[in-house]
Amino acid sequence: MSPHLHILSPGLHTTIQDFGRFGFQDLGVPVAGALDFAGLRLANALVGNQPGEACLEISTLGPTLRVEADSVRLAICGPMRLMLGAAAGGERRALEADRSHRLSRGDIVEIGAVAAASVAYLAVAGGFDLAPVMGSLSTYVRAGLGPLGGKPLAVGTVLPLRAATASDSDDLALPEAMAYGGGPIRVMLGPQQDSFTDEAVATFLSAEYTVSKQADRMGLRLEGPRLAHRAGPDIASDGLVSGCIQVPGDGGPIILLADHQTTGGYAKIATVISADLPRLGRAMPGTRLSFAPVSVEQAEAARQMLEREIERRITGLRPVGAMIGIDLTALYDSNLVSGMVDAIDGE
Repeated sequence: MSPHLHILSPGLHTTIQDFGRFGFQDLGVPVAGALDFAGLRLANALVGNQPGEACLEISTLGPTLRVEADSVRLAICGPMRLMLGAAAGGERRALEADRSHRLSRGDIVEIGAVAAASVAYLAVAGGFDLAPVMGSLSTYVRAGLGPLGGKPLAVGTVLPLRAATASDSDDLALPEAMAYGGGPIRVMLGPQQDSFTDEAVATFLSAEYTVSKQADRMGLRLEGPRLAHRAGPDIASDGLVSGCIQVPGDGGPIILLADHQTTGGYAKIATVISADLPRLGRAMPGTRLSFAPVSVEQAEAARQMLEREIERRITGLRPVGAMIGIDLTALYDSNLVSGMVDAIDGE
């Protein structure tokens, strides 16, 4: 059988994502794509792929997979709580995130919970040997669009690989984890700011909101102060973009993310700037958010700064040794201490 990764356990919601499916929104087809485009780019850089190569987007709890190839190089980028590798013989060893690992046939990789964020990314050197759908490998589950029938990973899923073997080059590690920043989420007011009362706009920019349990790839529904419309929430349906904040009749803001619909008929009080979209894509239920208005010039400067931060980490990738973890048994068996010295008496 051709080289592949065999899925033993799919995790909570693991899908294939790249930068997205562009050029079809006029037909009602969402862009989809990675919630955290910075994480996807860094994962690909660790294994030598092009920036937009399709990766596994791991949501909350990761999959377990077995390597069915002579060798493979993979990397996971994100705040993993636990990542374990188990060789075919049963030996388990700790693996690190934010670096690449060269694995062999029969190796099993168990990916645990994602900590402090909702998503992480697994990249494979050479990428997955799958046919694009409408120019993209991104999965849009609601319409069953994308590779694997547009579905998340399932037990028994086979992910064919383009490369049968991994190179003998050194594995790479990020010089430091990606910093997504804190503070208020930066927005540009509108395009229907005038559909809301002055008090509603002031409340939106001064209050704190919490991401509710109704949060997924389509959007984040927020809990907090309600926002009043001047004359109702409805507008003539117009185009939507990732980051726009709709406010339906109940007054509760909804931030639209990668899987958002292409048009909508609710007034939008503001739009999140692109530099803050990766941070929102990682937001989990319970995350607290506040908002601050910025100008077009400030939004552009923020995106340029984000790009520099991503590039700084990519250009700073460093080789790491082949040893993964520490073999305590080998250390204890080695005669590393031949005697003792009294620091006071010098004996």
